[in-house]
Amino acid sequence: MQYYTCMVCGRKFYEGQGIILTISDKKLYFHSKGCAYKFLRVVIENSNTDCISDSLEITIKNFREKLESKSKASEKKI
Repeated sequence: MQYYTCMVCGRKFYEGQGIILTISDKKLYFHSKGCAYKFLRVVIENSNTDCISDSLEITIKNFREKLESKSKASEKKI
């Protein structure tokens, strides 16, 4: 069984556990969602705002639409 090393804390974890992301042909290995959050937060904080502003707007729009459709679905129908 293959094991990986977390990029944030250095813990080793086996295949099938943890989080493995591939972004721009780079594999990112995290043993937990907390380590993935820490890493991605720093990436976003260090990113050029001009570079991510379009993606941010699209993502915000998508999540708002999901929330609206969820709230409409949960309304009582009389």
